Amino acid sequence: MRHAPGPGATRGDRLGAGDPAGRYDAAMHDLTLRHATLDDLDQLAPLFDAYRRFYEQPGDVARASAFLHERLERGESALLVAEDAGQLLGFCQLYPTWCSVAAARVFILSDLFVDPDARRGGVGRALMRAARDFGRRAGAARLDLQTAHTNARAQALYESEGWVLDEVYRTYNLDLGDDRG
Repeated sequence: MRHAPGPGATRGDRLGAGDPAGRYDAAMHDLTLRHATLDDLDQLAPLFDAYRRFYEQPGDVARASAFLHERLERGESALLVAEDAGQLLGFCQLYPTWCSVAAARVFILSDLFVDPDARRGGVGRALMRAARDFGRRAGAARLDLQTAHTNARAQALYESEGWVLDEVYRTYNLDLGDDRG
């Protein structure tokens, strides 16, 4: 299994609401949204590294590439990319999980990033819609995401796309440290 497009997808799947070619006409771009493959790593790893740096992690393109390679090789996530004229402009990564209370599959929209030069052109919105469409096709009950309290621009995008802020549950984390052995 060389290219694993992610849970619920098949290799080469193109994504698009109402357009079988997977195109979204987003402002200044004629986008193709599709599942990433290992062949995308040269362009995808620097974008993923920039995403991690946005969240104050040290830059490490090799680490980003290795992490994405593992996710793709193992089919552990659905990694969607926005492409225009052979250039990747952004990505969205979803991880499958289950909700015991709903007794249903859900996806965690873990990562969304658009190249700074391609922002404000509808790429992020197109990726969000592609994620929604993917989740529906995969039979998920819902998508969940978290973002920084200070990321107001992203919050405005999510809310404009129908996402609702959870005011019932708190999220807790337990740091297991670097010694995971």
